[in-house]
Amino acid sequence: MRFKTWLSRHDPGYTALRRAARTAIVMPLLFALGTAVIGNADVATFSAFGSFAMLLLVDFSGPLRDRVQAQVALAITGAVFVCLGTLASHPVWLAAVAMAIVAFAVLFVGTVSSVLASASTALLLAFILPVTIPATVDSIGPRLLGWGIASVAGIVAITVLWPAPAREPLRRPAAEACRALAARLRADVAYMLGDGEQDVAADRERAIADADAAVSALHAGFLATPYRPTGLSTSARTVVRLVDELNWLNTVIAQSRSLQPSATPAHKAACKVKRAAASVLEQGATLLSQIGGDPAELEAAVARLKVARTEIETTAMTQRAAHAEMADEDVAGAFISALDPGFRAQELSHAVTQVAGNIALTAESERRTWMQRVLGRQPGNLLGPFSAAVQRASGYLEWHSVWLRNSIRGAVALGLAVLLADLTGVEHSFWVVLGTLSVLRSNALSTGQTVLRGVLGTVVGVVIGAALLFVIGGNSIVLWVLLPIAILVAGVAPAAISFAAGQAGFTVTLVLLFNIIAPTGWTVGLLRIEDIALGCVVSLFVGLLFWPRGASAALRQSLAEAYDDGVQYLTASVAYGLGHCDETAPFGPEPVTQSLRAAASSRRLDDTFRTYLAERGAKRRPLAQVTASVTGVAGLRLASDAIVDIWRGQRRVEGDRGAARRALNESADRLNEWYRELGRQLVDRGDPPRPLPQDPVVERRLADAVARDLSDDSGNATATAVRIIWTGDYLDVVRRQQPVIVGSTDDLGDEAAKAART
Repeated sequence: MRFKTWLSRHDPGYTALRRAARTAIVMPLLFALGTAVIGNADVATFSAFGSFAMLLLVDFSGPLRDRVQAQVALAITGAVFVCLGTLASHPVWLAAVAMAIVAFAVLFVGTVSSVLASASTALLLAFILPVTIPATVDSIGPRLLGWGIASVAGIVAITVLWPAPAREPLRRPAAEACRALAARLRADVAYMLGDGEQDVAADRERAIADADAAVSALHAGFLATPYRPTGLSTSARTVVRLVDELNWLNTVIAQSRSLQPSATPAHKAACKVKRAAASVLEQGATLLSQIGGDPAELEAAVARLKVARTEIETTAMTQRAAHAEMADEDVAGAFISALDPGFRAQELSHAVTQVAGNIALTAESERRTWMQRVLGRQPGNLLGPFSAAVQRASGYLEWHSVWLRNSIRGAVALGLAVLLADLTGVEHSFWVVLGTLSVLRSNALSTGQTVLRGVLGTVVGVVIGAALLFVIGGNSIVLWVLLPIAILVAGVAPAAISFAAGQAGFTVTLVLLFNIIAPTGWTVGLLRIEDIALGCVVSLFVGLLFWPRGASAALRQSLAEAYDDGVQYLTASVAYGLGHCDETAPFGPEPVTQSLRAAASSRRLDDTFRTYLAERGAKRRPLAQVTASVTGVAGLRLASDAIVDIWRGQRRVEGDRGAARRALNESADRLNEWYRELGRQLVDRGDPPRPLPQDPVVERRLADAVARDLSDDSGNATATAVRIIWTGDYLDVVRRQQPVIVGSTDDLGDEAAKAART
């Protein structure tokens, strides 16, 4: 019982145990088939290592159908690599060049899909094995036969042998976050209207804590893997968007102005919006909990939210007339206050509608017929898989991209390992390349630490293997009995114990395996130590030569680039909106290019942050502060999306609104300069700029311009005036997140301070 508790704690869901158990059953059987039944060394080797690659080195997630499809794709691609590797296995220069090219392609293509990223080691093994064992064209047949046997056995194994449940790393947490946010909104409504018992305030605080915890759990699950948990399938691409959107929605709710119980018309209208938004989130959570559910009820809830938002916008606009008799100096503040409930409703409903839209697209993509999937028909305006792959990959073709650097580093290291293994004449040269692959990390320090653990684990494995051989001698039956046990331990040890323990287990497995083929005793372990040490030297050399500082410096650069691209998108969004104000303003299309560039830099930042989290060693800044800086990029991008959304479909208005445009441009320019300065200081390791204080002069100038130029004959605000004020409000939202980004509370107002604490 203690062992079970320990294992469940170190191997949640028994994922590693499941993979290891399958491999322990299948690999010895296939190895026996190749050696004893077929009697061909190539068939035995490639069936054994093929099953090792497809059962132990990869574990696809999602429904069983998707896992089988991914396994078939891995088998086909691996078969191609077996052919190419055999053809390129000699001369040595061709083998080294081919290894480098294939390694770069396999590692870099992981940018487009987590399925491809998770299969990279298995795919590399499919090429490493044939390219490091020189052979003629005649060997392709037996090698393909061995790989094919392993492929068929692997597909059967994942289907029949302890099949894994459908794992959706984001879907269930996203549904729980939707429910928690809906409960938070309903608790806000109960508190605002002052109904219920005296414990309403306590219930609201609990709902806030639950929502924060649920959103944090979603974000933590998103960052738990070394690559973005998204594939090229439509549903995978839409679900991953929910991470930033739900985090932003929680921020929107938290940054609402301090709530006080009230029964005013504005508050009642706001409560109606919150109830409608909660209903949308609840329907969205229900739909996420299904596969291919009907989005009709969710769409109906979104329609009701739109009606509630329109009502509060109308209420806010008509309240403008009540301020007509005020003194001029009070008009600006009254005007903004009157429109604030409408903005809060628009901000909340926009964020909720974005979430609902992606949930609906997820359901619609899963409801497509087989023929629609084959023809590549996508719901909504989503790109097809190929176009999405090209778009994602092109976003990583930046010199500061950590993924690009890691791909280059890995390609050079594996190419050098192939070359060095041949020049030194070591036995089992593929061990050298595998050793290089297993210990190469993102910086020299991490690589050096992994080298030590890898060599230490190998030495321990040799000692254990030698002791076993000393006890059992040359008894082949005992060797066959111990082989699956060694495979089981080697598969579980890296996840449950440590990397060094995994290396020890793998070494014991190889000692047993090669003594079954040709009894050589424990000396085969010494050869493995030699080969692994050589591969470790290659990794350490490449780690020192190529970007040895690792992800810390790259994270600062990626943050700077992401904020620079984000603020460019913000500026372009404001310009797009202002182009609708009057005929004298420059008019242009939606800033699609800036939006795509901001999204691409955000993805690069996300991968850099994952690498930063995976690196060992002390961090100069607290992790919570670094995380806040990273998530601030998504807030900047989503605020820009909201500005574009409120102006989309607005017809161009006659007249000259130059004063209003100048006020908004001034606010946008201040934000632009602040975020650019933040980027410069991040790269130079300087102190971040102090958060911008609220500028009442700019706010009053904007309100005066709108009140003078854009109100109708009755004194009510026009639709254009409302959009201008809301654009200014979104700019202020971006300003208010600055203290959270830089980890300062010196200039926080009450609202932002509360948001930072929550």
